[in-house]
Amino acid sequence: MDFELSEEHRMIRRMVRDFAEKEIGPRAEEIDATDAFPDDLFRRMGELGILGLPFPEEYGGSGGDYTSLVIALEEIARVSGSMAITLDAHTSLCCEPIYLFGTEEQKRKYLVPLARGEKVGAFGLTEPQAGSDAGATRTRAVRDGDEWVINGQKIFITNGSIADVVVITAKTDPEAGTRGISSFIIEKGAPGFQPGRDEKKMGLKGSVTSELFFEDCRIPAGNLLGKENEGFKQFLRTLDAGRVAIAAMALGLAQGAYERAVAYAKERVQFGQPIANFQAVQWMLADSATELDAARLMVYRAAWLRERGGRFTKEASMAKLFATEMSERVCRRAIQVHGGYGYVREYGVERMYRDQRLCAIGEGTNEIQRIVIARHILRD
Repeated sequence: MDFELSEEHRMIRRMVRDFAEKEIGPRAEEIDATDAFPDDLFRRMGELGILGLPFPEEYGGSGGDYTSLVIALEEIARVSGSMAITLDAHTSLCCEPIYLFGTEEQKRKYLVPLARGEKVGAFGLTEPQAGSDAGATRTRAVRDGDEWVINGQKIFITNGSIADVVVITAKTDPEAGTRGISSFIIEKGAPGFQPGRDEKKMGLKGSVTSELFFEDCRIPAGNLLGKENEGFKQFLRTLDAGRVAIAAMALGLAQGAYERAVAYAKERVQFGQPIANFQAVQWMLADSATELDAARLMVYRAAWLRERGGRFTKEASMAKLFATEMSERVCRRAIQVHGGYGYVREYGVERMYRDQRLCAIGEGTNEIQRIVIARHILRD
């Protein structure tokens, strides 16, 4: 048993942290205040190889592993939740299923430019009637000669309106329930494909979250991803990895808030001494440090299990559940340590608190995670 990161992983952490602190951090407040997606920073992540970290070089990637992506997500979220969720949706949710289930031709055509940051990716699963019950998908895909014709709607899609490539799910056999769902690759500009409005959100304001509409949308038959009617199994596997990714994001947000709380506690003087000398503050910081350490071990274990190729559904759900709820507590304590200053925008911890709130909802709500975990432990 080895709890040390490899030298390669340490190098990735140093590289991503340097980029995040020098290029993202100084703009994090502006991104949040203006609700603006920073396209230049996304392209810069592509240039640095961050967007393609877990994929082989032959497909435009950096030749790393999933732990590399977890590290990158943690470091970027430490300064900006908006940029972290953009990376998560692009790499973990869009690129990952193309890499896992795509043909060689699909990987060359779509994964290569996505991994290089030349194109933006998104993943279209959620619908107005299909949220936690993702099997209730109503979007339909019907084969018509050499094309598929798609009709339906997706909502809450990260990167949705700016995406060049979207992986979506649709019913291909409506009578077969979850065994009648397939996955498809949709390109921007496909006839009948139209992005809708971008949502105004509580947090993660530099991330684009959109509706997507498909009205007799026609795509080539070759844009079926994987085998027909196996989309449900595909997106469950995609979400397992995605839950580790969003747990890493929650971990990074909590780490950033915790570090600010520690620094502030050392410099803020009340009653003639730094508030770090007061036991009430010390206990909040101690609890946060302990929970951060526990969450990091769970997140990295889940990433390690994924790399070994075995089942990690339970461990992914556990990591997501614990890390996201830990993040809420740590960010809340960071605001409390700052007192009134924590409630204003200048110190950044209120932004981190708002940003982390999505982590307990996205990639399957935490209530769903508890159901997944319970099913596993009760059937063992």
